[in-house]
Amino acid sequence: MLDPFPPPPEWLRSFTEPYAIQVSSPTLADHIHEVIAAFAFYLFIHAVLSPWLSPILFPQSYNKLTPRTKLNWDIHVVSFVQSIVINAAALWVMYSDEERSSMTSGERVFGYTGACGLIQALAVGYFVYDLIVSIVHVRMFGIGMLFHAISALWVFSLGFRPFLNYFAPTFILYELSSPFLNIHWFLDKVNMTGSRAQWYNGMALLFSFFACRLVWGTWQTVVVYGDMWNGLQQTWSAAAAPLSETMSVNANVFHPARDGRLCVTDACVRANAEITKFKEYTAGGVPTWLVLTYVGSNLILNFLNFFWFSKMVETVLKRFRTPAESVAAAEKKGEKEPISAEKAAQLKEDIVHDVVLEAASKLEQEETAILQGDLSSLQEHISSAVDAGLGEELRKRTTDLASKIPLPGA
Repeated sequence: MLDPFPPPPEWLRSFTEPYAIQVSSPTLADHIHEVIAAFAFYLFIHAVLSPWLSPILFPQSYNKLTPRTKLNWDIHVVSFVQSIVINAAALWVMYSDEERSSMTSGERVFGYTGACGLIQALAVGYFVYDLIVSIVHVRMFGIGMLFHAISALWVFSLGFRPFLNYFAPTFILYELSSPFLNIHWFLDKVNMTGSRAQWYNGMALLFSFFACRLVWGTWQTVVVYGDMWNGLQQTWSAAAAPLSETMSVNANVFHPARDGRLCVTDACVRANAEITKFKEYTAGGVPTWLVLTYVGSNLILNFLNFFWFSKMVETVLKRFRTPAESVAAAEKKGEKEPISAEKAAQLKEDIVHDVVLEAASKLEQEETAILQGDLSSLQEHISSAVDAGLGEELRKRTTDLASKIPLPGA
């Protein structure tokens, strides 16, 4: 599918193209205006829209925040808007881009569509914003967040070679849980910790995190590893060809029908031709270092996703074990107070309510600690399993429940 937005002005494209080719990112010249527009949009939200609109919408909360927390608030607003915009765009591209859906394994590695390029541009524009914020406020957020911004920008920019252009919207869907994560953070700041709204949001956060990052992410990791392996084999085969032949993987990568012979409309012809638009830049195949870079970064990301989820599960199990142990100890001492069946049912419901909130808070703690490089704080959270992300009211209620309610297995 063609890029739904107009191409960049010719002067901007001509200015960008030599530098883009020099850094082996030729498709960047076709999307530089979208990168700039996305960056400007997110910067406008951070510097103008959020500081102006937040005090109007949340006068009792925003105005009482410390300067550091206000900065964090504005960053979360940008993250919230960005995650909604880019996830919506990614889902639309995956649903509408027929040429993308028809790609072969080799085309998924070396091919290109303008719509997928748009997703890359939106992501890179945000990562440029993220990098600048991380540099300006490095003393506040730490070196870990700066390294995260650099690595995210670098890895996603490699897609402009083009490389794995097909998978741009695929892996953006990792971020489907981000809106709920941001909402959880906002609800804490507006004194709605433990509210029913936060509970529903917590349920959505846990489900989307598990479904998108663990199930969908793992499945797509297997797919992309298989495609990259095929791409490497084609590269090695082309390199082993006789010296009299020009090394090129194109004949084994692109489907012959990309010349438009099966199309009945001009738009179809142009969209199919676009898949091979940059084939002269990918004819040499895929460098081994590039595949290793993606494999390494993907393994780290998947490890962190499973690590974070394991900590959420640990938090949930601990919350259910603690009340049972407390009740058993009370029974042994003869201190247990009889409660009605109705009260017991209500307390059990409250326990489940608190577990969801605590698990969501644990996820926020883990991600924040990793991004900001606060590993000592992260280790403290893990070893103690305290619910530091919950409000004082919720902690008191959890303690009260632990002393009163018998759970299955107690």
